Amino acid sequence: MSKDSNSRSGYRAKRKKTNVVLNTLIVVVLLLIIFVAYNIFSSGNDNASTSKTESTKTEQTQTTAKEKTTDKEVTTDDNTKDDTVSSDDSSSSEDQTAAEQASEETTTPEQPEDTQAGVTDDGSSSTTQTGEHKMTFEGEDWQAMLTAISKATGIDQSNMTVNWLGSDKSTANAAIGTVTAKDTKQKFKVYIKWVDGQGYVPTNVEQQ
Repeated sequence: MSKDSNSRSGYRAKRKKTNVVLNTLIVVVLLLIIFVAYNIFSSGNDNASTSKTESTKTEQTQTTAKEKTTDKEVTTDDNTKDDTVSSDDSSSSEDQTAAEQASEETTTPEQPEDTQAGVTDDGSSSTTQTGEHKMTFEGEDWQAMLTAISKATGIDQSNMTVNWLGSDKSTANAAIGTVTAKDTKQKFKVYIKWVDGQGYVPTNVEQQ
């Protein structure tokens, strides 16, 4: 009877040890599984965070590059506009200066001393004057000269441009004038002289 009791006791003791070992192994395996799973999960989160950070940095870099490019384009456009405006202003100034010079050359004929030049106005005046006379090239004296030239050339004063009118140095109380008909562009050179009792009379007419 004692042998059987000893055998049963030994079997039970061995079985308890085996159960303890198995339970310990199971706990160890569970702990390992939990540790590995935690490491995998943590590694996945780190990788995702790193990817997001790198993506954000890349987007920021691209945005900065675009802004710089845009600034350069805007600056270039502004410079181009300034150059265009400066060029237009310069061209306008040159054109205006050229026009003024052309106008001066056209409307300002050469005049010697004691001369008057210009476009005549409508009107007439008698050339018959008496008494001592002195040429003044202004007022009634000027109008009398134009009337004499108009009669000598047959050009109405409203159709006549006076290119030059001045004193004839070779003859006392005499003058020389050049006129052009506005419609035909025909040019004449007229010599006139003051005659007491008659006023200015033409002494010679030359067609040019």
